[in-house]
Amino acid sequence: MIQKIYKFGGASVKDADAVRNLTNIVKQHKDEDILLVVSAMGKTTNMLEKVLADFRQHNGELGFGALSEVMEYHERIILDLFDNKQDHPVIESVSNLFIELYEKLSQPDLDYDYQYDQTVSYGELLSTTIIQEYLNHCDVPARWLDARKYVLTDYRFRAANPDWDETRLKIQKLNDEHIRGIVCITQGFIGGTADGKHSVTLGREGSDYTAAIFANCLDAEEVTIWKDVDGLLNADPKRFANTIKIPHISYSEAIELAFYGATIIHPKTIKPLQNKNITLKVQSFLHPECGPTIIDNNSVSEDHSQLSTSHSPLFTPHYIVKDNQTLVSISPRDFSFMNEHNLQIIFATCDELHIHANMMQTSALMLSFCFDHNDTKCQSLIATLRDDFSIKYNDGLQLFTIRHYTEGIETDFIAGRKVFLEQRSRTTAQFIISGS
Repeated sequence: MIQKIYKFGGASVKDADAVRNLTNIVKQHKDEDILLVVSAMGKTTNMLEKVLADFRQHNGELGFGALSEVMEYHERIILDLFDNKQDHPVIESVSNLFIELYEKLSQPDLDYDYQYDQTVSYGELLSTTIIQEYLNHCDVPARWLDARKYVLTDYRFRAANPDWDETRLKIQKLNDEHIRGIVCITQGFIGGTADGKHSVTLGREGSDYTAAIFANCLDAEEVTIWKDVDGLLNADPKRFANTIKIPHISYSEAIELAFYGATIIHPKTIKPLQNKNITLKVQSFLHPECGPTIIDNNSVSEDHSQLSTSHSPLFTPHYIVKDNQTLVSISPRDFSFMNEHNLQIIFATCDELHIHANMMQTSALMLSFCFDHNDTKCQSLIATLRDDFSIKYNDGLQLFTIRHYTEGIETDFIAGRKVFLEQRSRTTAQFIISGS
C-alpha cells in the first residue's frame, strides 16, 4: 500500500545537485511506501511557453532556437548526473520525448489552449524520466508512471477538472500492483482526457493538486510538499522581512490562505485531503532536518471575535501579494441596478472565458473585480459585454491581502501607492493598489 506522497516542485529539481538532494531525501525514506509527484525542472514551463509562442508566431522558424535551449538545459543536467556518460539509455528516452514535442509544436492552426497543454506537459515528462533513471542509477528502484493514464479529466484545457470516479478506479489499482521497496514516480500538473488521446493541465502550479488527487484515491496517510522554505510562512520572505513560520494550522485556514493567493499551496489541494482526513506537511528540501508545518483537522478554536487579543500562531497576520492584476469595473448602460440578472450575465461570461475573480465588490450601479492579467481574456470580456455594459479597466496592479488583519498594519506596504479598491471583513483586509 502506498501511504506517503512526496511532491517536489521545480525549484527542488532545477539542476543536477537538486536532483541529488531529492535522491538523498528519498533514500532516507526508501523503506516506506512512497509515490513521488514531480514538477518540471526549474523554469522549464516558462521556457516551453516561450517555445510555443515562437512556433505559433513564426511558423517554427524561430521556435526551434527556443526549443534548443530547453534541450540543452536538460542535456546539461543529464551529463552532470550520469558523469558525462553520453551513451546512457536516458539520452535516447529524452531524445524521443523531444521528437514528440517537436511534432506537437509543428501542427498548424490549433486552438491555443489545446496546443498549450500538449506542449508544456513535456516539462514534467522530461523531469520524471530523468529522475527515475537517476534513482535506479543510485540503487533506489523506481517505477515511472504516466499521470495522463491515471488522472483522467474533462476537456477544459489549461484548467482541467478530474473525473473523480474514473480517476479513482485507475489510481486504486496502484495499491494492488505496488511492490514494497519500489518508489513510484509520476508527474504533477498534468493529466489526460478519458479517451486517452489528449494531454491536459490542471492549472499553473497544479502539482500540489496532483499529489492530493493521488493521496485521496490511494487513502494515503500524508502528503509532504517539499519547498525551498522551512514550512508555511506568514509572508513571502522575498517581499517581507522577519517572516514567521506557522507550525500548525487547520485545513480551513490553509484553504483560505490558498484562495487569497498564498503560493505555497495550490488552492485546490486541501479539499481532497480534508475529505479523507489526510495530513499535509510543508517541509524544506534544503533543510529536511527541520520540522514541517502540519496542516490537518486542527482542533484549535478559530473564534475570530478574539483576533485582536489572541497571540496564538493561528492568528498571526498573513501577508499575501498577487502581482499583475487587472481591475475591471462594469456598469449597465441603461442605468439599471447591478441586480441578479446583470450579475448572472457577467458571471456566465467570466465562466465561459475562464476568468477567475480574485476579489470583487458591488455597488448599486457597478461590479468591480480583479483577476490575473490576460490580455486576450480581457479583450474578449469587453467584446462580449460592451453592447449592454460600460467597462473600464486598469492593468499592472497588485492585490494585497492581510489575513487576520488589525488596524494599521497595512500602512508600510501601501504607503505612497494609489488604492483603487479596498475591502475589509472581520478577519481579512484586501487592497487593490498600483504596482511597486
